[in-house]
Amino acid sequence: MVMFLFLVVALAVVVAAVTLAVVGGGESAPLPEAAPERLQDPLPADRPVGRADVEGLRFPLAPRGYRMADVDDALGRLAAELAERDARIADLESALAGARAAAAHAHPAQPDRSEGPEEQR
Repeated sequence: MVMFLFLVVALAVVVAAVTLAVVGGGESAPLPEAAPERLQDPLPADRPVGRADVEGLRFPLAPRGYRMADVDDALGRLAAELAERDARIADLESALAGARAAAAHAHPAQPDRSEGPEEQR
């Protein structure tokens, strides 16, 4: 009988606590919407991205990790700049190979003139 009385009192305390939490739990308005965090240090728009820019890039946290749009934008920008640099390097290497070929064609191999003047007669 004592155990039954104890369980009834415990149940009454739990019901009272839940009722007070639901009814008297602060303001009736919902929590205000928090403004989403945006990328604080975007990649520079006025110059090419450098190593320090990438190392300093920090994405704000979102409820489930990072904001996909911020990460996608940054990766898209990096991919475009890398493709542009690769194309520029390929153009410069092609131009260098063409210049070397033109120089080799214009100046064919000359005989070795290290021999003395007596042998030139």
